[in-house]
Amino acid sequence: MRRIAAIAAALASVPALFAAAPSAHAAARLVVTGHGFGHGIGMSQYGAMGYAEHGADYKTILDHYYEDTAVTPLGSAPDVRVLLQSGKRAVVTGVVAAGQKKLNAASTYSVRAAGGGRVALYSPTGRRMLSATSPLRLAPPSGGAFTLRGGAANGLANGRYRGALEVRASGSGVQAIDAVDLEDYVRGVVSAESPSSWPIEALKAQAVAARTYAVTTDAGTATDGFTQYADTRSQMYKGVAAELPTTDAAVSATAGQVVAQNGTPVVTYFFSTSGGHTEDVENSFLGALPRAWLRGVDDPYDTVSPRHSWGPFTYTQASAQAKLKGLVRGSFRGITVLQRGVSPRIVRAEVDGTAGVTQVTGPQLRQRFGLFDTWASFTYISSNAKKKKPADDTTPPSTTTPAPTQTPTADPAPATNTSGGATTPAPVDTSGGQAAMVARAPATHVTGTIRPARSGAKLRVQRRDDGAWRTVETTRVRAGGRYDAAVPGPGEYRVALGVVTGPSLNIR
Repeated sequence: MRRIAAIAAALASVPALFAAAPSAHAAARLVVTGHGFGHGIGMSQYGAMGYAEHGADYKTILDHYYEDTAVTPLGSAPDVRVLLQSGKRAVVTGVVAAGQKKLNAASTYSVRAAGGGRVALYSPTGRRMLSATSPLRLAPPSGGAFTLRGGAANGLANGRYRGALEVRASGSGVQAIDAVDLEDYVRGVVSAESPSSWPIEALKAQAVAARTYAVTTDAGTATDGFTQYADTRSQMYKGVAAELPTTDAAVSATAGQVVAQNGTPVVTYFFSTSGGHTEDVENSFLGALPRAWLRGVDDPYDTVSPRHSWGPFTYTQASAQAKLKGLVRGSFRGITVLQRGVSPRIVRAEVDGTAGVTQVTGPQLRQRFGLFDTWASFTYISSNAKKKKPADDTTPPSTTTPAPTQTPTADPAPATNTSGGATTPAPVDTSGGQAAMVARAPATHVTGTIRPARSGAKLRVQRRDDGAWRTVETTRVRAGGRYDAAVPGPGEYRVALGVVTGPSLNIR
């Protein structure tokens, strides 16, 4: 009896010990999921491909993405000036003239700054051949192309290009600019923007959009001498390397055609993947004015893109705080979206910290986390392991009580003790004994917060068994994103809401 009483006393003290102890395990993470790839404005290239696969022609495709417009012939076709390189010198071959001076197409020449806004041309042996006020125009044979060298090592354009090379002084260096006919420029764009294996109607739509963008935008200033970059700051341009049979056919079939509203060409933004819906221009390019042809539209066939949906990407609390350096007040506690566009890409949000909040934009969050798009969801999950008393355990465990009086039918054999003498009958433990007291031992709970989450949403509690996560319990999200679930014994646990999973906790 003394042994049983000692066990009961020890078990009775366990809840108090656990109640006083702090949480043994605690962790938090940020989980990011999203849709789309790009800025979300205008034509989705994968969406256009999907439309073409479903039988739409290029005019129907363009009409869908640029509302209240029509494909119209362009009156005149200006040259396009594309900035290919900026550096100490431009190295070129395949040119037959520098201004009025004849050159050998097989030779390699270089052009450098000469001071006072002038540039100097050097022969293959390094001899200065001429000095001229910039720009110095170097021309290939009629219908031919020149080769610009030396840029690839610096991440700059390097390859063969049609048109003429204009070299301008720029500070202590020079800029190499391709002055090229509009149609030849579009030939160098289409396969750099859309795979040449795509349906011809999608390539035609790309050709018209690229041509329209080239004549309606100017990336330089009045003194820069160029109108387009050769990369995504304008649109990708690879010159002769991009001239492939299918894309050349798309350019030829749509020659001179542009997207216009009331006869005037309009800016035709395009991008890779919409995620299912494009966006109003003012919600993605913050500060831009609304444009009738750049409104968000449904994009049902964009599902063919590998970036239609992406994530989940997970960050520890520390790594998320590092990504948001300078924007977190105190310790990071999540991101709250304040305004979404029609797609719904993030327009405005706030970074939540223990010492306050900081207002941010969707593009800021995309840049900080390196996301594919601003159509994103940020879920913050904290998890803790805690010991808790059973909900009905409001009184201490019962102690032993005497056995009830009975009228025996025969004289019972007396109990014996180690001294050999008779004893009184042992009292009976009516509380259920040791098993009942063990049942009242504290249970381990996984608790925490998940935000944002709908109150009442089903949350799965998973345990890692044999290398795989298996659901062992379920619970519901409470007000404020709180949750609480008992777990069946030791192990590695986490909570899951859809594809979003919380940090793992090792519970012993």
